[in-house]
Amino acid sequence: MTEQTPTIPRPSRLGAFIRRNPVALKELRGRMRGPRAFIVLTVYVALMSLFTVVLYLIYATSRTVMLSTTGGVIGKLIFGGIVAVELFLVCFIAPAFTAGAISGERERRTFNLLRTTLLPAHRLVLGKLLSALAYIVLLLMVAVPLQSLAFLMGGVSIGEVLLSVELLLVTAIGYGAAGLYFSAAMKRTLTASILTYTFALVMTVALPIGVMVLAPFVLSSSLWNSALLHGVAVIVFGLLASTNPISTAVLTEVVLLEKSSAFYFTQSLAGGVMLPLVSPWVVYTVLYLLGSLVLVLLTVRAVRRTQASD
Repeated sequence: MTEQTPTIPRPSRLGAFIRRNPVALKELRGRMRGPRAFIVLTVYVALMSLFTVVLYLIYATSRTVMLSTTGGVIGKLIFGGIVAVELFLVCFIAPAFTAGAISGERERRTFNLLRTTLLPAHRLVLGKLLSALAYIVLLLMVAVPLQSLAFLMGGVSIGEVLLSVELLLVTAIGYGAAGLYFSAAMKRTLTASILTYTFALVMTVALPIGVMVLAPFVLSSSLWNSALLHGVAVIVFGLLASTNPISTAVLTEVVLLEKSSAFYFTQSLAGGVMLPLVSPWVVYTVLYLLGSLVLVLLTVRAVRRTQASD
């Protein structure tokens, strides 16, 4: 009998890209080598679990009702708290992994060594971005079981869990690309970090405040005399709200609860006109992925310009 050669599974496209990209492979190995990465993961999961228990105890002490009658509310509370913490992690920690990715190479005087290799600028940028986002994505994935725990308690559907993971991943890509662009455009890591966190504060604090102030005026059809002007205001408001992860998550949840739809819904305008609209998370995903692509292209251009000027 002839021995059959065991089949070796072919690596995925992402795995093949990492193996062919020495920058991504080096930084991923450096980040995951040693006990620090696993200690951080363990502490992160422990703190998230403790946060979940604290939320449950706070609600249980404030409501002297059995879990069977309030499980849905507790599930919503835990789910919202976990997603809020993860959004904070993505918006303010993901840029820290990319803000010094390229400017740090200049400060350590290792950028010239990268120039001597045959690695093109676009692969250098993608390798830096992928290696920076990989650990953030890992942190997000280990918290999915806690979101599933809220799903088991009731009040949270599987669609909400999947949408929250999708929003977090898209946010990580967008904010990571922004940090990488500022790292390539600025010569110093401190300047790149200041600009990156200014961008993060504007997107996560200023825009939600503006959306909250405008929402009662824009969405109330009784304050408008023209359906056309009201429709334009609603569309502009929707685009503005869909540029921010917090307002996008809140409005998507509102659409899911009130309209029972995850992809599209209708909004009542002045005069009883119904305007069909796309769910905020769809607009957010398109805007952030296109914005991330533009930022990556600008980063590649900045790296090439730096190579040409040095």
